[in-house]
Amino acid sequence: MAYSLDFRRKVLSVRKKEGLTIAEVAARFDIGVASVTRWVKNIHRKPQGFRQRKIDLEVLR
Repeated sequence: MAYSLDFRRKVLSVRKKEGLTIAEVAARFDIGVASVTRWVKNIHRKPQGFRQRKIDLEVLR
């Protein structure tokens, strides 16, 4: 599940303001520790999309 940018900012703000550990803030907001760890490293999620195919489908046809 993808969390909104506002929610991620709120979680990290509470963590910083109250001096909580990653595990503590994850438990408070009932989210995964891995999610909070990723947000600490980079709050902006990576664009989701399809991978490029090695072979162009039109050429293949």
